[in-house]
Amino acid sequence: MFHVTERLLLRPAWPEDAHDLFDGVADEGVVRNLARAPWPYLPEHAHAFVAREQDQRVPNFLMTLPEKDGSRIIGSIGFGQTDTGIELGYWIARPYWGRGYATEAGRGLLEVARLLRYTHLEAGHFMDNPASGRVLRKLGFRPTGKVAKRHSCGRGGEADCVLYRLELDAEGISAPQAA
Repeated sequence: MFHVTERLLLRPAWPEDAHDLFDGVADEGVVRNLARAPWPYLPEHAHAFVAREQDQRVPNFLMTLPEKDGSRIIGSIGFGQTDTGIELGYWIARPYWGRGYATEAGRGLLEVARLLRYTHLEAGHFMDNPASGRVLRKLGFRPTGKVAKRHSCGRGGEADCVLYRLELDAEGISAPQAA
């Protein structure tokens, strides 16, 4: 599955992406905000990520910037299955922080959620990563008022995670809040 936004191509990971993926995510500042990525993040972790089988009902995408000679991987975004529903998650490589790519990719992923007929989505961010909370609110997610302990492989333990939820209406996605 592929999806195009104004500036990004969201696409599946391919084996030849392992090196560029590693370059983007092998940053402790990125990994500490993820639940499943270990620290230190090693080349074999990137190889395992690009080799894993995709479930088309909960797709994951690489965020890429199209360039004249190919594309540049700047992050990843996708869905995951939890005990309570479908969760949105993402990461952005440090050189691309603060440029609106997470929000743009998130809006694209909400379009995919509509195509997949999801009725709601969940998301969360570690309490010490408020920038992720701002992205989620721009996408229309609302805080649930709950904070849960979540394990982070990158942190080597549990950390407080602020939980969010987005209701998808019959016409598609509920309107996002203004920035």
